[in-house]
Amino acid sequence: MSRLLRFLVVIGAVLALLAGTRGGSIPLGAAQNAGPAQNSGGAQNTGGAQNTGSAQQPDATSPPAPQTNPQQPPIFRTGINFVRVDVIVTDRAGNPVHDLKPGDFEITEQGRPQKIETFKLISLDGGLSVTGDKPRDIRTDLDEETEAARDDVRLFAIFLDDYHVRKETSMAARGQIGRFVETQLGPSDMIGVMYPLEPIAAVRMTRNHEAVVQGLQQFMGRKYDYTPKNDYEERIFYYPTETVEQIRNQISMSAVKSLIVHLGGLKEGRKGLILVSEGYTNILPPQLRDQMAGFPGSGNTAHNDPFAGTDGVGRQSALEERAQAFASFDMEANLRDIWDLANKNNVAIYAVDPRGLATQEFGIDQNINTQTDSAYLRSSLDTLRTLALQTDGRAIINRNDLALGMKQIVLDNSAYYLLGYNSTFTSTDGKFHEIKVKVNRPGIQVRARRGYWAFTADDAARATAPPKADPPKAVDTAIAAITTPSRARVVRTWIGSERGADGKTRVTFLWEPVPRAAGEPARPENAPARVSITAVAPDGSPYYRGKIPEGTTATAAPAGSKISFDAKPGKMQLRLSVESAGAEVLDSEVREIAVPDLTAPQVMLGTPVVYRGRTVPEYQRLKTDPQALPTAAREFSRTERVFIRVPAYSPGAAPATVTAKLLNRAGQPMGELTVANPAGRADAKDVELTLASMPPGEYVVEITATGQGDPVKELVGFRLTS
Repeated sequence: MSRLLRFLVVIGAVLALLAGTRGGSIPLGAAQNAGPAQNSGGAQNTGGAQNTGSAQQPDATSPPAPQTNPQQPPIFRTGINFVRVDVIVTDRAGNPVHDLKPGDFEITEQGRPQKIETFKLISLDGGLSVTGDKPRDIRTDLDEETEAARDDVRLFAIFLDDYHVRKETSMAARGQIGRFVETQLGPSDMIGVMYPLEPIAAVRMTRNHEAVVQGLQQFMGRKYDYTPKNDYEERIFYYPTETVEQIRNQISMSAVKSLIVHLGGLKEGRKGLILVSEGYTNILPPQLRDQMAGFPGSGNTAHNDPFAGTDGVGRQSALEERAQAFASFDMEANLRDIWDLANKNNVAIYAVDPRGLATQEFGIDQNINTQTDSAYLRSSLDTLRTLALQTDGRAIINRNDLALGMKQIVLDNSAYYLLGYNSTFTSTDGKFHEIKVKVNRPGIQVRARRGYWAFTADDAARATAPPKADPPKAVDTAIAAITTPSRARVVRTWIGSERGADGKTRVTFLWEPVPRAAGEPARPENAPARVSITAVAPDGSPYYRGKIPEGTTATAAPAGSKISFDAKPGKMQLRLSVESAGAEVLDSEVREIAVPDLTAPQVMLGTPVVYRGRTVPEYQRLKTDPQALPTAAREFSRTERVFIRVPAYSPGAAPATVTAKLLNRAGQPMGELTVANPAGRADAKDVELTLASMPPGEYVVEITATGQGDPVKELVGFRLTS
C-alpha cells in the first residue's frame, strides 16, 4: 500500500512539471538549470474506424477551454447538438475523389438519418502551387493562431516519445523522419515537435522546417534507460522499475493529451499528430521488476531466469495472466481517454513505430524468453494500432522505409470532405453515438471515425457556462520558471540585472550545485567545482571571460558563486562550462540573453534577487551583507526565511514607490506584503515573505513600482513544500 500511495503522490508531482513558457531569448532573472532543456486530461471514448463518422463533439458558443485542462471541450460554434464529420474518399487506386456533392453522402447516427447542413471539400497541397510571396513566418503566438486557423494551411505535430523508444532505434529513425519533413511538407504547412517532459506552452507550430529537421536530429530514445536527466527523475531513480514505467506512461500520455488540445484550439479542421513511439505497456516481465530502477537486478530474484513467470516452457502462469489482464484493462482506459480527446478535437493520430520491422520487444541482455517477448511485442504494437484506428489515423508499423509509409499522413490531410449536421438526438445521455457515412457511388473507399461520446448534463453545463478567466500569462510564466525541466543535473543558475556605469547594465551571474536526491550516494568526482563563463557582445567582443569562483583551483564543490560585469543593452551570448575539481567538463551550454536597458527616464525595476536563510542569524547577515550570496532556488520550506531585494529606479529626486502582493497560482491576490528599505541601498527595496503561516503550494510575488511614466511590474514564482 505504501508503494501505491507513493506512486499517486508522484503522479501529482509530474503534472506540476508540465507547465512552462515559450522559447526565445532567456529573460534576465529567470532561474534555470544549466544545460539545454529537454523539452510536458481526457474524457472517454470507444469504437474503431471503417466507413465511420469523424465527429466533433456537439458544438456550443463558448470559447476554447484552457490548454492545461484537456478534459474540457474544445472550441464549439453552433450549438451543443451540432456535429462535424470529416470524411476521406478515395478510388480503388488510393487517389482522392474531388467531385462529390452533398447529395452523394448519407450520414446516420445510431441508425437514424441525419440532414447534412454544412458541406466543404478541403483540398490542400501545403502551398506548393502558390507563387509570389512566401508564406508568413511564425514569430509570435498571434502568428501561430492566425496562420494555423486558415483553411488552406495543413497542421501537423510530431510527438517524440523518448520514454518509449530505444536509443539505437531513435538514432536510426530520426533521419527518415527528418526526410519526411523535408520532402513531404509544403512551404505553408505548419509543424511542431514535442517531447514528454516539454511544457505545452513551449511548443510552437512553425514553418521553419529546416529548424524542425535539425531538432529531430537530436532525438535520443531512453526506453529502459533510467539515467536521470533532471531533478524530478533524480527523485524517482530509486523507485521500483515497474513504478517508474507507469510514471513514464502517465507523463507521456498526459503530454499527448495536452498536445491534442493545443492542436484543437488552433484549427477546426483535420489535424495530424505523428506519435513516434514503440508503444505502451503497464506491466513488465518478472525479469525486469527490479526493486530500484537505477540498479538493474536489485532485489529481483527472477532477473537471470528467462522463464520466470511461466510454466517452464514459455506459457504464462495463471498469476502472470491475471496481472496482465488487470494491466490491459488499465491501459485500455488510458488509451480511451486519448482517442476520445482526439475525436473531440478532430485530431488524427498516426502512430509510427521507429523500429521498422520489429521482431522483438526486449534485448538479449534482458533474459526474456521468446514466447513472453512476442506477447509483449504484440501488446505494445496493439496500443499503437488502437490509437490510430480509433482516431481515423494510420499505424505505420513493421515498415523499414518510414519516410515512404509516412507519405500517407500528408495525403490524408490534403483532401477530405468536411460535413456538418445538427443531431436529432438532443438528450445529454453521455453515451457513445455511432456514426456511419456512405457515398452513393460504386468503386470508392470511405474512411472516417466511428462516432462520438455525447455530452452528459454536466458536460453540457460546462460547455454553455461563461468562460473562467485564465491566469495572466505573466503569472503562468512565473509559475513555470519554478521547475523548468532540463537535461542538466549538476548546477542551477540565475542571471539578474541592475543599472551599471556609463549607460550600461550590470549583469550578475550566479550558480549553485543542484542538491542530491534523497538516498543518492555522494560522488565527489562528479561534483561541480567551478563554472567557466564567457559573455560576448553581438560583434564578438567579450564582456567577461573567466572561471567562477575567479581563479579557482578548488578541490571541493563550493556552495555556489557569482560574478558581475557590465554589458551594453541588447543581445548577449553566454557560454557556460561546468567543471569538476579535476577539470573534467560536467556540462556545457550556450545561451542567448536579452540585456535590458535600465537608463530610460521613467520608473524602472531591475531583476528581483531572492535570498534564503535557514536560521535567524544567517537571515540577519544576509540582510546587511552587500556581498551576500543569493539563491537560484525557487522551492522553500516553511521553516526557512526568505526575502526578495529588487532594484528600483526613478528619474527624479523622489524615489520610486514600490508595493508588493502575494498571488495564488491563478493570479488572484492573497494579501499585501511588507516592503522595507535595505540598509545601505537607496536604490533598492526588500520584500519580506512570511512562510511559516502559508500552506504548501505555488505562489507568485507581484512587485509594482510607480512614479514617473507607466507603472512597471516584476513577478517571482516560488513553491512552498512543507
